[in-house]
Amino acid sequence: MAGEAKAARPVEKGNMGNHGQLINVLFTMLLFLVFVLCALFTVLIGGQVYENINARSQENFTGSVALQYVANKVRQGDREGGVNVIVVDGTPVLEIASDMGDYVSWIYYRDGAVCELFSDPADGLGLEDGLKILECEGFDVGQSEDKRIIHIATEGEGSGSLSLALRSGGGIDE
Repeated sequence: MAGEAKAARPVEKGNMGNHGQLINVLFTMLLFLVFVLCALFTVLIGGQVYENINARSQENFTGSVALQYVANKVRQGDREGGVNVIVVDGTPVLEIASDMGDYVSWIYYRDGAVCELFSDPADGLGLEDGLKILECEGFDVGQSEDKRIIHIATEGEGSGSLSLALRSGGGIDE
């Protein structure tokens, strides 16, 4: 009788195989889900990093471009008496003489932008007639008492300052 009881309960090996296969499929799906989530977070974090870099680059662009623009203009007009800071209608103006007769370039700050006016002072044009070169939050220009150094500064985000020595290239007759 004892032998009959053992034979009456067959062992189901097929059911254990399906259970192991189900665990393998679930593990594979879970691993795929983790991979997809990692990829998604990588893209989101990368997008945020790109936005931060772009914002900082834009801030630096405004300040440095205004400074470099004015510095290049000063270097172009750097000759004896060719660069001065004057005040026109209460606004400090960088005046750079040109090689074209009595024409001068005025570089100044007005209405939230660095502006430039290239004209003959006898023409009667004023600060409102200049062209906007670059928008920025603030721009200041000054000159040392001995008129040998020009100080340029931008304000706001990405601000900076620059001092330029006039006649820095020097000449034989100096």
